[in-house]
Amino acid sequence: MSTIEQSVDVDVPIRTAYNQWTQFESFPEFMEGVESVTQIGDTRTDWVVEIAGVRREFEAEITEQHPDERVAWRSTDTPRQAGVVTFHRIDDATTRVTLQMDYDPEGFLEKAADALQLVRMRVRGDLQRFKTFIESRGGETGAWRDEVPGPHQQGGTGTGGPGTGYDIGEPTPPRTVNPEYPRQTPLPPPGTGPIPPAPGTGAAPGAGPVPPRDTPGPSI
Repeated sequence: MSTIEQSVDVDVPIRTAYNQWTQFESFPEFMEGVESVTQIGDTRTDWVVEIAGVRREFEAEITEQHPDERVAWRSTDTPRQAGVVTFHRIDDATTRVTLQMDYDPEGFLEKAADALQLVRMRVRGDLQRFKTFIESRGGETGAWRDEVPGPHQQGGTGTGGPGTGYDIGEPTPPRTVNPEYPRQTPLPPPGTGPIPPAPGTGAAPGAGPVPPRDTPGPSI
């Protein structure tokens, strides 16, 4: 199992950054190796990806989602992966997007790519391209702002809303999405601010504007 964590600061409000991330069918416009993402339900998507020259298709489901805070997902079959992206307000016009992902590389080529950290570099590049994509547009292509309570929130007793298990105004803390991936990394609570700049984050070097495209309704 391999773990990846990367962050990028984007010069858009937290609502804009979150809304765009819910448009999963736009992912091929800034994610390297993602050929297509098709929405097949409110919380299920079909992916076609290429990793280390190997083309794979798999389904993924959203396991937790809270507007302007986090989106978590896991694959329903091989290749096994799970992840969470959290959104942290730095100021009214700047948001930190942090992606944590755990996955199991399959086959010699994928394991070799992982050993060479090619996948890690790809994720870093994807976040930089997301930054260019949303900043060049100046706004989101759509939004899906429904709540998806996580397994740990079902039947919660807090007053933050149905099934959330958190009090009003209390941000949802980052946590591992899939219990099969127990790693936890301390992060500032999503959706709050201000927070200090992340080391090594900033504008994507040499990144040109991404041409806009009409992206249909919500779509991981």
